[in-house]
Amino acid sequence: MKSMQRQFALLATLLACAVAFAQPVPRLNNMTPALSLVPPSLAPSLMISHAKQPCVHPVEPFDIDDYNGPLSQVVGRFSQRLESTTVHIPRHKNDLRPCALTASDKFHMFVESTSDPLNYVGAAWDAATAQIDRDDPSYQMGASGYGKRFGAAVTDNATGDFFGIFLYPALFRQDPRYYRLGQGSAQSRLGHALTHRFVTQSDSGKLMPNYSEWFGAVSSKALSNLYHPGNPRGFGPTASRVGYSVANDMAWDVLREYWPEIARKFKLPFRTHN
Repeated sequence: MKSMQRQFALLATLLACAVAFAQPVPRLNNMTPALSLVPPSLAPSLMISHAKQPCVHPVEPFDIDDYNGPLSQVVGRFSQRLESTTVHIPRHKNDLRPCALTASDKFHMFVESTSDPLNYVGAAWDAATAQIDRDDPSYQMGASGYGKRFGAAVTDNATGDFFGIFLYPALFRQDPRYYRLGQGSAQSRLGHALTHRFVTQSDSGKLMPNYSEWFGAVSSKALSNLYHPGNPRGFGPTASRVGYSVANDMAWDVLREYWPEIARKFKLPFRTHN
């Protein structure tokens, strides 16, 4: 019971911090605009240089109702989850680049990912395998032990999303989405997918080291020691769990890269436009 209370307290703290971080900055109406202090002859050029570059917002890639095959709701939601965290790399120089996400956008992406029913299905599976392997022996066995392992698995997902989708991407101004190449050889596309967890897009569209992935994985795995009493402590075991987490994220990126081909192969709901 105490372990479950700690998990819920942890989630509540994370959400409270996220809400506070995502609040918009208050507008200071009594401040003089900087442009008004510039000589009129220079104002037009400064306005042009400071104007926001045009960008495009991704549209819904498919409608769940487009697919009425077996397990339509599960398949539709799975496909929707993949596409909600994926954008397309512009193919031509004149193509508009995807719009950057604000801190509020990243927070909403974190909330949507955490509340996705598929997360709870995955947590149920993780809890079952942990029960079979007798992980966290202090949780014991039976329904009570399974419930504690399920709660721990849900918390694992929530903390991973909090650090990897919202907190560190907001701090480092990085885009937590995957940029799908969508063309080229299979080798180049696979390499692009595998390197995303090392190199990612900044909010300004430039490439930079993926600090969010690694800081997020380390933070979530270190924090999990608080509610996983059976976790081996120390650098080695923690590094192993971090490596597994990053490898799992890389597998998801490969799936995101080839999802259009997979969807067409099995006639799943998918639209090629973005």
